[in-house]
Amino acid sequence: MKFNLLSKLKTQTVNYAGAKAFTLSPEMELYTAVVTWSLNDSFYEKDEVRLARLQKLITACDPLFVGKLAVYARTKMYMRSVPLVLVAELAKLHSGDDLVARVTDGVIGRADEITELLACYELLNKRKGTKKLNRLSKQLQKGLSTAFNRFDEYQFGKYNRDGAIKLRDALFLVHPKAKDELQQVLFNKIVNGDLQTPYTWETELSALGQLNFDSDEAKAEAFRAKWEELIDSGKLGYMALLRNLRNIQEAGVSYTHFEKVCARLANADKVAKAKQFPFRYLAAYRELINPVTTVPAQSVVKKLTALMQGQNKGYTGQLLDALEKAVQTSAANIKGFDGETRVLLACDVSGSMQVPVSAKSKILLYDVGLMLAMLLQSRCKNVEVGMFGDKWKTIAVPRNNILGNVQEFYRREGEVGYATNGYLVIKDILQRKVQMDKIMLFTDCQLWNSHTNSALDIQTLWLRYKAEVTPNAKLYLFDLKGYGQTPLQVLRNDVYLVAGWSDKVFEVLAALENGGSALDAINNIEL
Repeated sequence: MKFNLLSKLKTQTVNYAGAKAFTLSPEMELYTAVVTWSLNDSFYEKDEVRLARLQKLITACDPLFVGKLAVYARTKMYMRSVPLVLVAELAKLHSGDDLVARVTDGVIGRADEITELLACYELLNKRKGTKKLNRLSKQLQKGLSTAFNRFDEYQFGKYNRDGAIKLRDALFLVHPKAKDELQQVLFNKIVNGDLQTPYTWETELSALGQLNFDSDEAKAEAFRAKWEELIDSGKLGYMALLRNLRNIQEAGVSYTHFEKVCARLANADKVAKAKQFPFRYLAAYRELINPVTTVPAQSVVKKLTALMQGQNKGYTGQLLDALEKAVQTSAANIKGFDGETRVLLACDVSGSMQVPVSAKSKILLYDVGLMLAMLLQSRCKNVEVGMFGDKWKTIAVPRNNILGNVQEFYRREGEVGYATNGYLVIKDILQRKVQMDKIMLFTDCQLWNSHTNSALDIQTLWLRYKAEVTPNAKLYLFDLKGYGQTPLQVLRNDVYLVAGWSDKVFEVLAALENGGSALDAINNIEL
């Protein structure tokens, strides 16, 4: 695979900023595009344009690689929607063996993904009419049948939603064979609409909201009691907990329940099992330190807040500490570098990085880069960190304050401006003759030179740095948006490419250290 990559990296092109860039092999381009896409428009590329690019790249790649990438994106990068797109496209193009069935089974991690995949397949195949899913791919059907056998009544009931394609529709379409009598009873319940409504925080709060109360005080007290009950039940999932910290705080739950919440947040086993993107912790952190109420002025939440007179705001510090412990726990398995290895981490805070990662998110793309950089910084002993825009600046921050460090960079990003002068990172250490073993850039890879001297570019400066300062230095590009070009030639002159928003990107470093590529982690996936 490495030789295949090298053979495709000779073509020079220009990036969206009009600067010199280099193309990637179809496999590398598909990998970077997939693990950095949330099915939303990005700064330089509309949603439909990226989809068309993905479809073209899929036809240029080996079907086995596409299948492994789908499973990698779902199980290692914690992505949900894009893997389904890969499966649906693969089902259109590939037949003759059970690859599509194995991949389908590999990407279905939740019961609702059965219906989501069918909806995706219908959309991408442009099916119309009353029988939109006629002539369903046999291998897709086989994979979905296997997936049906994995879920219990709670899981089906939790995701039995009233969408265009319902679980009942999927069951009739897929015709899964029940593995025993109990499962046949379960399938019959799906057909008859008799699935038991599971006990979840959504259903409990929704039911409570339908009741009439004598006063706002009585309603506030009922919601406080319900949140305490949910906390005690253990049925409040980890992600639900992260998203509801401010609601729990404003509900006025007891200090005992706050302690339970903090303990769950910081529990190492629960952090590992939750498989959250690092920026989810940042979103929860910001909700606590800078809450923005978007509900109507007369809502029960605001009235409750007034009633409590801020009595639980004193617990905010404990929640922040718990979030920091959770993030530190998530970083514990990241292989950092010892005191002999000199590491430089550079974060792109340019204008093109300041777009939301998805339509409903308050987290910006450069927040993702900052989080990943601070996670790695916490695991390295001899490390410097900084950010670049018009200028490049290093900022000294402690190693054991990941979320606080991100906020410090967030507060100061205006100090460097909003261009993408990543070349300044290398220019600085070249001019000062600073020896660095590993330089890591967290960026969307759309680097250029906004200054008058256009002869200075990062590729040229990197070659000079290796020749004049540190011959064994390595440069790692952490591609956070997957536009398909890189500012340096990858796999030449110790330049490596990694992509994605999960902390699992750091697992790729081991493969790179041994002379491999980021694709090794994908090719090692077993189907």
